[in-house]
Formats: sequence, structure tokens, C-alpha cells
Amino acid sequence: MSCAHAAPRIAERFRGFLPVVVDVETGGFDAERDALLEIAMVVIDMDERGLVHPRSAVSTHVVPFPGSNIDPRALEITGIDPDHPFRNALEERAALDHVFAPVRKALRDAECQRAILVGHNAAFDLGFLNAALRRTAYKRSPFHPFSNFDTVTLGGLAYGQTVLGRAVAAAGIEWDASQAHSAVYDTERTAELFCRIVNRWKRMEDVAVASGLLDATVIESQ
Repeated sequence: MSCAHAAPRIAERFRGFLPVVVDVETGGFDAERDALLEIAMVVIDMDERGLVHPRSAVSTHVVPFPGSNIDPRALEITGIDPDHPFRNALEERAALDHVFAPVRKALRDAECQRAILVGHNAAFDLGFLNAALRRTAYKRSPFHPFSNFDTVTLGGLAYGQTVLGRAVAAAGIEWDASQAHSAVYDTERTAELFCRIVNRWKRMEDVAVASGLLDATVIESQ
């Protein structure tokens, strides 16, 4: 299936927004003071049936900005060594350019106006992303500055679970706790969870329309 067929439909599904799953690993909880150490993103696509699917992740390690704080307890959780010689980290501006490049292309292909951040505790990831944008005086971010989709809320609604690992398991997705707190792994699992929930809703709508419980013209007019 070509992007030309799928792109307009995902734009219509999310009111002109393109969902992009984001996860950051950091040196603490303060977006203004603590270092951004790793960032990963997964663009969401839609197929000809109206079902959504994650693309491959794009990611990079990030060089801590000058004067930033790194709490050793945060490193114990993530397992990140900021001084590792093979870390291949990028400065914040270059890191943003790297992860934004496929997002910008996807926006053009999908005819979407802005990307909307999808995250587990999305305000945390969006806060660190926005702080990096301010520090680097980055112009024209592809992301909406404050709107987001939070899989904590969606997981609680769909499966009664708000912890990422538990929500992923409840959705029937494999979860490896030993790989958790890696930006790429958490982003990929969050993307799968988001798609599973959106597709579950789509299938329920389809069943309701087929059984006459829901008027298809009402859905199309929304």
C-alpha cells in the first residue's frame, strides 16, 4: 500500500494530526535542569482498512547540555553511561534534527498539519522535548507544543492498567522487563500499545455499524 492511499486517511482520523510516539531517557525529572540523554520516535501509519501500525524507530543518544544535572539514581534505572566512548551521542540540536527528519517527511506524505506526541506519561516526554527546543532556539518544531495522547489514560480505559509493562501485557504484547527504560524499547512497546487500542476501537465501531447499532453516516460526518 502506498502512502498516497493511507496518508489522507490518517490525517482525517486524527483531525490533521500525525501521531508520533516519543520516549526520552533523562538525568532526572526536571526538564529545565536535568540532562536529556536519549530520545526515540516512532511514526504511526494507517493501512487501507483504517488500522494503524508503527513504523521502525529512529533514535539517538544525546550529549548532556552544558551545566545540566544528572542524578546517579536515574542512571541506575536507565543503565546509561554518559561517558561511554562508543555512545555516539549527538549535541541536542543535531539530535533534534536527526529524529525530526523522518517525522517531517511523514507529515508531508500524510498531508498532516502537525505531529502530536504519543507517550506513556506524555507530559514528561513533551516537557523534555520542549525544554530542548527552547535551549537550542529551535524554530518550527513539527510537534504541537502542548497537545498529546497519553497511553496511561488510554491503557487505563482499554485494559484497566496504567503501568506500561502491565498495560502492554494486558494488550497481549510481549514485554521484557530487562529491556525497559531503553528509549527505543519503551517507544516501540508504547507504539504497539497505542495501535492496539486505536485498532480495538476501530473494530468495535465496525461491528456496531455491521449490526445496525451505529449509523455509519454519523462516523463519516465527524
